[in-house]
Amino acid sequence: MNDKTNFNDELRPEYDETLLKNGIRGKYAERYAAGTNIIKLDPDVAAAFPNEEAVNEALRSLLQEKNKKE
Repeated sequence: MNDKTNFNDELRPEYDETLLKNGIRGKYAERYAAGTNIIKLDPDVAAAFPNEEAVNEALRSLLQEKNKKE
């Protein structure tokens, strides 16, 4: 397979082309980057937690233990 992908350049009918014409690429990129704190867990660590609440609970517990020792 070559590096170029053939794209169908037709806009799907469900998209209103008039709403897409005046967009500004990257308009919110700086604001997004400044306010984002995403942490990627290794797969083995992520598998130990069912959801983000469980991760936060575990980390808060570790912070409490750390603060008790200080």
